[in-house]
Amino acid sequence: MSIPLSEKLVIEAGRAEQNYWRDLWRYRELLGFLAWRDIKVRYKQAVLGVAWAVLQPAVQTVLLTFVFGKLARMQDDSAPKLAYPLLVLAGLLPWQLFSSAFSGAGNSLVGNSHLISKVYFPRLIVPISALAVALADMGILLVITGPLALAAGVAPTWRLLLLPGFIAAALLIALGAGLWITALTVKYRDFKFITPFILQIGMFVTPVGYRTDILPSWRNLLALNPLTGVVDGFRWSLLGPSYSFDLPEFAASFAVALMLVVTGVWFFRRTERQFADVI
Repeated sequence: MSIPLSEKLVIEAGRAEQNYWRDLWRYRELLGFLAWRDIKVRYKQAVLGVAWAVLQPAVQTVLLTFVFGKLARMQDDSAPKLAYPLLVLAGLLPWQLFSSAFSGAGNSLVGNSHLISKVYFPRLIVPISALAVALADMGILLVITGPLALAAGVAPTWRLLLLPGFIAAALLIALGAGLWITALTVKYRDFKFITPFILQIGMFVTPVGYRTDILPSWRNLLALNPLTGVVDGFRWSLLGPSYSFDLPEFAASFAVALMLVVTGVWFFRRTERQFADVI
């Protein structure tokens, strides 16, 4: 029986390249499945469950408040008691979002090697789906930050409407850097040790535990870190006008984020065909 021409599948050189982005949309249900699977594994198979999303930032907030606020004396003693812990927590929100998304995307291909070596789908789905857990963790922290801000006398303002833009910038930075790391990790497993090393250093070169406006001589140097503008943006939108926001600084951060994503996608697509063979 003859097959209608409209139902025939044509395989030819260059066809996959032309349809890659269309396939990415066609496999959106797989993206949702992988994201939901990672979220369930994150919380369902852990003894403390959702508490893990709160426990780690809570401990980090206490430690950073002590180190930068007490030991380094960056805390203003005339400010309300909860002001500095709230500043640290507002800085931890984008940092936790970035670190979770970056580490998840960076280890995503190796962690899903059983899928990559058996079936075809756009491999870009895997690191993108890894961002879901980071978003879930940050959502939980935002729910906790709200009451703390109200207890410290900080009322929500219209600036909260701009928070999604800062969230998107943090995710773009994490995805762009994660695409580089995950593609390199497939071929060179040494790169899986680079991710925790970057995060260890990044915690201190990112203004998580301190304000950038009290270090004017270092502000231009800190601005080289694309997360600096994102952290300041989070504080500005969550804690009000008492925290400065430098628009050119954030514009530079967003430009770096776009550059990381563009180059990350380029490198990922360049090495993608080899994943199934070497993973």
